Formats: sequence, C-alpha cells, structure tokens
Amino acid sequence: MSNRKVAGVLTDIGTEEMAHFEMICAIVHQLTKDLTPEQIKEQGFADYYVDHTLALWPQAAAGIPFNACEFQSKGDPITDLTEDLAAEQKARTTYDNILRLVKDPEVCEPIRFLRQRELVHFQRFGEALRLIQDDLNKKNFYAYNPDFDKNCCK
Repeated sequence: MSNRKVAGVLTDIGTEEMAHFEMICAIVHQLTKDLTPEQIKEQGFADYYVDHTLALWPQAAAGIPFNACEFQSKGDPITDLTEDLAAEQKARTTYDNILRLVKDPEVCEPIRFLRQRELVHFQRFGEALRLIQDDLNKKNFYAYNPDFDKNCCK
C-alpha cells in the first residue's frame, strides 16, 4: 500500500481481526469442551468430532473449511478496499444471524462486541478508500492501478 496512512489502518485492523478470531475460538472451545459423546451426536456434531475431536478447525457454518481463497486480493487499492468493506458487512450479517439464534448471554455479549467492531472497521475502510481516491488523478479515476502502473498508463 503506497499510502502510509492507509497502510497503518490495514495493519491496525488486521491485528484486531486476529484477536477476533481468537475470541471466536475461545467461545467455541468453551461451548464444546465438556460435551459428552451423546451430546455430540444429538447436536449434529459427530462428523466434525470424528475428524477433529474437539479441536478448533475453522470452517463456515455449512462445513466448508477456511482456506486462503477467503482473501480476495487483487493488488489494486480500490478493488482491495472495496473487498474489505464487503467482508466487514458479511461479518456483521453473520454476527446478526448468530444473535438471532443464540440466547446465551455469555455468547451474545462477545458477539455484540465483535459486531460493533465490524461496524467500526467498515467505517475505517471507507475512510481509507476515500484517502486512496483523493490521491488519484481525477482524469484517470479507475483507469489504472496507481501502485502498479506508475509509468505505463499515462
């Protein structure tokens, strides 16, 4: 990222997102650590248990394992920040859905906190996008990647 302010925003949010992942893992661990084999079967958790016991294995609710394809990066600041904005909204919607399904306050409170942070990240990514757009040559807005095509598209 050529804009140092935006690079700082990305570093800050990326660091915080790793902490969010740790919080989600802690919640899942607390909810599953004392399950009996009968409870595992009753909850539809048996297939997961066979593969991972109660270890944390990041995956979507539908069972699709987390992988690097989740990171949609093109190397173009406008494209990548727009993807970041969309990711924050998708995370917020996921937290909204969890809050509709879960009533345990020990789960809901940290999920509400994480949801609020997604809103803040969305705002920060929006500010970062505005900084990048303000740096662009107005006549070539979106015509080329300013970080990659510095001398190619003039």
